[in-house]
Amino acid sequence: MSKRTCAACDYELDDNAIQVKVGGQVVEVCCDECAVKLKEAYASATASQQR
Repeated sequence: MSKRTCAACDYELDDNAIQVKVGGQVVEVCCDECAVKLKEAYASATASQQR
């Protein structure tokens, strides 16, 4: 059985995982702080590609 880990920090997820939609995909993170970091990183990456 494989472990589920946070998409932002690789922390092992438990039943309190948060699902966020980023780039059209739903990913799981361990906390609100990681959710914000992941959304900011995605926004920054896509903004630099649109230049």
